Amino acid sequence: MRRETISRATLKKQQWGVAGPSESRLPATIAVLLATTLNFVLPGKFTLGPNWLMPVLELVILIPLTLTAPRRLPHENRMQQWMAVASIAIVNIANFASLYLLIWTLLFNGKSVDGKQLLYSSVAIWATNIIVFGLWYWEIDRGGPDDRLRDDHEAPDFLFPQMTAPGCTYDGWAPRFIDYLYVAFTNATAFSPTDTMPLTPMAKVLMMLQSLCSLATIAIVASRAINILS
Repeated sequence: MRRETISRATLKKQQWGVAGPSESRLPATIAVLLATTLNFVLPGKFTLGPNWLMPVLELVILIPLTLTAPRRLPHENRMQQWMAVASIAIVNIANFASLYLLIWTLLFNGKSVDGKQLLYSSVAIWATNIIVFGLWYWEIDRGGPDDRLRDDHEAPDFLFPQMTAPGCTYDGWAPRFIDYLYVAFTNATAFSPTDTMPLTPMAKVLMMLQSLCSLATIAIVASRAINILS
């Protein structure tokens, strides 16, 4: 009896869904711009350098990146991949620094900030935390949004409900940026996965780090601000 062989690409399609059409860079670009806008909410003492520095750095990266590669395509140029990662890393480093400066001020010089300032700052940092980790999840899953378009993409880093119950969605479903932003939002509010499970060590580390930052922002900073206001 002749054995029927199944290619690796076909097997992956059956298990994890097809790659889907090319994805626009616009939603992720808007998310980065929103994060840089939130940076202006923070007082200068809670930002890494002047509050205009991060928006300028982002524009230097995003403008040429958006013009030359408006969509994420398979076999994307290596330089474009690095520019996409750099734009996320800048937001991430700036937000980590703001959270550190805010907590340090609370611990050692709490009288220098009022309740409203703390509350506005904590909301901006928390919202940026959601955006930046949504971007990381979008950038790493299955090798990234460009590699996800290939039939031989890597194994998934996240298990979405549509992957376990394909009958509840349309044919050819594939995760988009909004799906990863939702994962980041639920992880930041529940401090744990909800309907989407991390599968790889990288995904688990990122989700733990996001939960830790969210917990620190809400439990330490926001609660302190509410206590001062009350």
